[in-house]
Amino acid sequence: MSDDLDRLQAALRANAPQPPPGARERASAAGLAAFDDRRQGIGDRQRQTGSVAIDTTSPLRRLAMLLSRPYPALAGVAAILVVAAIVSYQTLVIREPADPAVPPPPAPSAEPVTVAEGVDQASEPKAVEEPIEVAGLDPEAVEVLAEQAPEPLAVASQEAGIEKAAPDSLARSVQVEASVEAFADVAVAEYAEAPSAARSLATSVELEAVDAPSVGYREQGRDRFEAFDPNPVKVAAEEPVSTFSIDVDTASYAFMRASLNQGVLPQPDAVRVEELINYFPYGYAPPAGPETPFAVHVSLIRTPWNDATRLLHIGIKGYELAPAARPPANLVFLVDTSGSMDSPDKLPLLVNAFRMLLDALAPADTVAIVSYAGAAGTVLEPTPVAERGAIAAALETLRAGGSTAGAEGIRQAYLLAERHFLEGGVNRVILATDGDFNVGFTDPDELEGYIARKRESGLFLSVLGFGMGNYNDALMQRLAQNGNGNAAYIDTLTEARKVLVEEATSTLFPIAKDVKIQVEFNPALVSEYRLIGYETRMLAREDFRNDKVDAGEIGAGHTVTALYEVTPAGSGAERIAPLRYGEQETAPSAGRDDEFATVAIRYKLPDAETSTEIARHVTGDDAVASAAAAPEDVRFAAAVAAFGQLLRGGRYTEDYGYDDVIAAARAARGEDPFGYRAEFLSLVRLAKTAAVMEPLRR
Repeated sequence: MSDDLDRLQAALRANAPQPPPGARERASAAGLAAFDDRRQGIGDRQRQTGSVAIDTTSPLRRLAMLLSRPYPALAGVAAILVVAAIVSYQTLVIREPADPAVPPPPAPSAEPVTVAEGVDQASEPKAVEEPIEVAGLDPEAVEVLAEQAPEPLAVASQEAGIEKAAPDSLARSVQVEASVEAFADVAVAEYAEAPSAARSLATSVELEAVDAPSVGYREQGRDRFEAFDPNPVKVAAEEPVSTFSIDVDTASYAFMRASLNQGVLPQPDAVRVEELINYFPYGYAPPAGPETPFAVHVSLIRTPWNDATRLLHIGIKGYELAPAARPPANLVFLVDTSGSMDSPDKLPLLVNAFRMLLDALAPADTVAIVSYAGAAGTVLEPTPVAERGAIAAALETLRAGGSTAGAEGIRQAYLLAERHFLEGGVNRVILATDGDFNVGFTDPDELEGYIARKRESGLFLSVLGFGMGNYNDALMQRLAQNGNGNAAYIDTLTEARKVLVEEATSTLFPIAKDVKIQVEFNPALVSEYRLIGYETRMLAREDFRNDKVDAGEIGAGHTVTALYEVTPAGSGAERIAPLRYGEQETAPSAGRDDEFATVAIRYKLPDAETSTEIARHVTGDDAVASAAAAPEDVRFAAAVAAFGQLLRGGRYTEDYGYDDVIAAARAARGEDPFGYRAEFLSLVRLAKTAAVMEPLRR
């Protein structure tokens, strides 16, 4: 017999301490009063949890009820008392196999409860083959109660002066040989004389019992997005200038897709229309050479959802870098391994995504790995991609568990990148997380300030988001914007390949930074305008020429698209009534009566500190006679813009609907080598029948 069991039996044979005078009466009276007050609530909980109703006609059964119900957290104590009290009151005998080598213990003052038949005393307690039969109580109910509370049982045993026995289900290994009445007296006295300790125990156990995830549980409804309203209509005569930072992120599209594939519409703030538009590659002509890192294309087409207005389409194409011209890369993979990442769509997908990224890197590029959970640490020092096996093996060691010290992980990743900084190369931290930072400094302003200072030293940050239900998009967008990087959301291996393999050069190798766009409208030809999307990227007019103001970056070969809906002057389609006391007419500018607008772009080369500006005038020559005559890329981008606006409520899309989007996108599908546009059509069809809110799942 084990030493633990010997000590347990010795303790059980000892005389049980007696409760103070009147302790039982006081505890019983208080408990019964509380029980009466909560009788209805108990019934409700029984119906919700499927608990078995227990007869309370006997005093000891009432005692068990009052201990378990007024303070639900003491379910473990109640479980042992329910069985023990009924055993004593109605004489339960559980047989123990005879052991000729061990003499029988002396009989205690009350009827004993011996070891259950089938329990091997020389090893860990095993399941009892025969169910324990208790008069008046369903055997399955005993097992359910016991299995729910092994830890409270141990705590109750310690409170009664009994050493902790080997934990297991009560119904499978009841190893108590003490007097049931004495045990009950001690428990009642301890509870009555030490209510604060009992309540402390109740609180801790209740949190574990109530909040413990059930089988199949998945966090949901805690995804966080920055709230914003659609850009309003502006009167060109009052505010002729619109300024914004470019955005090449695609996280919103991937999250929208993940929601619709589950049959649920994404929440409106999860839909950033410009990210839906920029998810797709477009065939804009590239610039002639690297001297000007991108080319600008503009056109005016009829608005699909409003025949009286026009869409000003602005397309930017970045310069393509030849593989031999790519600078060397110093990359640090910063991996969230906290408990919130323990899901198939998080850490396992993340590991496979980073394995794919290795295919897009040169053998001489270096990769390091830092992981963080409750703390942060270096998993792999900078290693050449040529040693792919070592990097892959390090990725395979990652396991999820613990809290989320994201800020400390960021700090250590930057320190590692600084120690191996490549002059003239790409120095970038790639953060992969669901954004659930909860340890260390978690204030977004502090994190942004830290990342912005590192950006000035040439260290950039990109963010890859994973998972649903607890996804903090708002934080990741802010970190990526301040780190001169992009934010993507990875929901499938296909998306991982798109972002990290097919678009690796545009993701990792910038050709221009702090790229800003400013459009000035001619009030003589344009009465109103509104920018579609880019709500979280708007800049003040004076920020355009301020080189201290941060903006977005463009990678090699990247495309960026922006759309304005404009109302021609004199069309009668204005949404804003003219001022009674304002000027009713605007005289055309001399020599510029054919210019609808001027598109200006400022940017810095990757190593430059001052901006360069280029401009492009929009004239009548850029107007397309009919929708059918517009390029396929322009028409498809317009269809995606309509879809994004519909997902956000369709404030400005009139009676345009999902079927109209499908027809327009199908007609403009064009070449689709990767199937992205075909997938878009499927998503629009899913949106037609998607639920507004996901039903609660546990």
